Amino acid sequence: MSTARIFQRPKNAMQSGKHRTDLWQLEIPSDDPKRPDPLTGWAGGADTREQVNLFFPTVEAAIAYAEREGLAYTVIPAPKKTLKLQSYADNFR
Repeated sequence: MSTARIFQRPKNAMQSGKHRTDLWQLEIPSDDPKRPDPLTGWAGGADTREQVNLFFPTVEAAIAYAEREGLAYTVIPAPKKTLKLQSYADNFR
């Protein structure tokens, strides 16, 4: 059985917003290898758990869910949020 990941989503690099970056996400990878579809050639599998992403308000809630469902899990700590403080004049130095 594969190990579920519990992590916080990083901020989108293409936008300035921080929507849903405070939530913790539980992601369950598929145990089955992907195989090409004979008709289209697209890679896929029969396991749909890979398509499900669960969101929790706290890491404790995500861990409690994983333990209740009997899932092996790893918690990836949230990266430190640092602010790059600079003035507009720093762009021209």
